[in-house]
Amino acid sequence: MEQFNRNITGLTPSASIEFMAKAKALQAQGLDVINLAGGEPDFDTPAPIIEEACRQMRAGFTHYTVGQGLPELRARIARKLLEENAAPYDADEIIVTPGGKNAIYLAISTLLNPGDEVLYLDPAWVSYVPMIEAAGGKAVPVVLRYEKGYRIESAALEAAVTERTKLLIVNYPNNPTGKVLTRPEAKILEQFLLRHKDVILLSDEIYERIVFDGNTTVSPASFPAIRDRVITVNGFSKSVAMTGWRLGYLAAPRPIARQTYKLYQHSITCVSGFIQKAAVVALDCAAEIEAMRASYAHRRELFFAALNAIDGVEAMAPEGAFYAWVRIEKGDMDSFALCNYLLEEAMVVGVPGESYGSGGAKCVRFSFATALEDLLEAARRMKTALDKL
Repeated sequence: MEQFNRNITGLTPSASIEFMAKAKALQAQGLDVINLAGGEPDFDTPAPIIEEACRQMRAGFTHYTVGQGLPELRARIARKLLEENAAPYDADEIIVTPGGKNAIYLAISTLLNPGDEVLYLDPAWVSYVPMIEAAGGKAVPVVLRYEKGYRIESAALEAAVTERTKLLIVNYPNNPTGKVLTRPEAKILEQFLLRHKDVILLSDEIYERIVFDGNTTVSPASFPAIRDRVITVNGFSKSVAMTGWRLGYLAAPRPIARQTYKLYQHSITCVSGFIQKAAVVALDCAAEIEAMRASYAHRRELFFAALNAIDGVEAMAPEGAFYAWVRIEKGDMDSFALCNYLLEEAMVVGVPGESYGSGGAKCVRFSFATALEDLLEAARRMKTALDKL
């Protein structure tokens, strides 16, 4: 029998991708399915970005690019990080990657040796644990509680850390809960790193521009005492509706960036030059980004009002990102059973909360990055289905 890498064969498939695939299969059959499983903005990529990419392609900028990314893009990212996040990185500490997901994968693969432990805040995006395991590491959850508003607590971090801990991964605004990193919680992370000098922090900030109610994001790299141990990951998929362009970046202290670039050279080579040129324009699309954010805020208000009107449903309005993290108390059904029930009875697709960890019991994640009429119809259908239970 053919033998495979055990680190890969043991991986759990992505629940969000699986449920998105179920939705697409049913839609292909002509069924009226409302797909709220994916993290896909429903807006077109802003026109100035598309126009710049087309201009660069017509100009012949379609060949290999050499290095960690185009110098002008890395310089613009460095300026953005300093001006918007108070995170001081030099351009040579930035690597442009095919999506933020790849940036995280490269960083994890570069840092871990077999048996190294990685702490992650649970609930967590579904790909962190498989990436850790693929690199031969051990994923260790730091479970945050629904009842406590998923706040970071020093005691929970200390209970999970060991001498094998190499990395701590945080994600704010958070997928799936929608929580933002408050300054007091960021200080908890800072103090944790100061107590544990060998731990590196990876901060996934892909949703940082999508915040509500006057909330602001805090970048851990803005704390000078720990800046030399913070990797910041971001990208263009969510905030500028560039999911299919596959463009992200990591900013890391120079020694980490240099090692990560070795793996990058042997696995990626480069990101398309015309896409990088368009990304320079994307970083200046403030008006378009704000228009999308404002639309999400309006949808959030109406969708959450409809969800909370359903008996047995509690939906905490997110502080950021575009997900409804919904707790559903209906009998003994777990989140997988609930999602399958809603798919069968309501033709509405969400993602089981337990696929994000034990902190997601009884929860379902729905994306509200879709048309308002579809969101309100989904809530209506869910009410009809759940009232039967």
